[in-house]
Amino acid sequence: MKHVDEFRDKALCQGLVARVASLVPQVQRKLGRAATAPIKIMEVCGGHTHAIFKYGLEGMLPETLELVHGPGCPVCVLPVGRVDDAISVAEQPGVIFATFGDALRVPGSERSLLQCKARGADIRVVYSPTDALALALAEPARQVVFFGLGFETTAPATALVVLDAHARGVPNFSVLSNHVTIMPTLQALLAAPELALDGFIGPGHVSMVIGTEPYEPVARDHHKPLVVAGFEPADVLQATVMVLEQLAAGKARVANQYQRVVRAAGNPRAQAVLAEVFEPRETFEWRGLGWIPRSGLRLRPAYAAYDAERRFAVANLSLPDHQACQCGEVLKGAIKPWQCKVFGTACTPDTPIGACMVSSEGSCAAYYNYGRLSTVRRLKERREVTP
Repeated sequence: MKHVDEFRDKALCQGLVARVASLVPQVQRKLGRAATAPIKIMEVCGGHTHAIFKYGLEGMLPETLELVHGPGCPVCVLPVGRVDDAISVAEQPGVIFATFGDALRVPGSERSLLQCKARGADIRVVYSPTDALALALAEPARQVVFFGLGFETTAPATALVVLDAHARGVPNFSVLSNHVTIMPTLQALLAAPELALDGFIGPGHVSMVIGTEPYEPVARDHHKPLVVAGFEPADVLQATVMVLEQLAAGKARVANQYQRVVRAAGNPRAQAVLAEVFEPRETFEWRGLGWIPRSGLRLRPAYAAYDAERRFAVANLSLPDHQACQCGEVLKGAIKPWQCKVFGTACTPDTPIGACMVSSEGSCAAYYNYGRLSTVRRLKERREVTP
């Protein structure tokens, strides 16, 4: 298939849905479960979550197949303390704080970056770290700090810009790194027995960089199938079929549905630049998942001059979420967004209480924008909410 419409073909998707429906009872029998017991597959990436709701896939699948939404939204997993760190840097005199737009409205303990901007901080939305470096070159009398966010998908671009700044000797550019890595996150999820996951739909964009080989411990050590998938409806459905086929056969391996983009070895050049500029932190805090060893990236000592945490006084405090917000529980798959007590009432995209409602990859935003009304209707029919 060469064109995007082919990945949205109605007949193709209907055939995949029928295949899912035929496989679910086979998996239940193989696992020794009752016919009403759910099969739980986690889609790790927020892009998959949005595809599922944008194209109405959840409503097509059997109720005994539960798609669990994982912590693959890099803005959502940012804890309150790190948001406050960003605000503290942005409020420094003479600083231009450059950030992706998704991060602007993520609530800190007292305010967001957007509210900080309204109070007079010079905060600018950029589309890449290259834009932030261009700001530093255009404003040599100001310190420009780039808010580095994302998994291995976006971290290589940040690393390349650090190398560029280093080569040019740019003295007024630095990075506040909140880049994170996928495998320690998966290990943390697998260590949470209350989730009882049966398999994973692996992230497509991250896998373009790291490949499929790093996921082997998921299958080898934890006996869970993982299928890397693309982001169109046929991609997600085919990956679901591939996970279920493994479960029905009693197998667990890493497979690649996204072969048009992802290679087993990933992108060696991107991996090399990551390794040159970044090193793992001993531990890093995630919203909802707590402290995960070696899951965050910081600049290596050779590039300390471009590390905003070294350049500015950053408190690195661990702070609790808003008391009413259950974003952390949503991120680790313990509850669905509609089960949060403030979802769609006090917490909406216009008045977000939690990060999951803010980001374009957030689970709560996906439910609200694409699935809120149908979800509420379905719950009313099941008498799980009051009409």
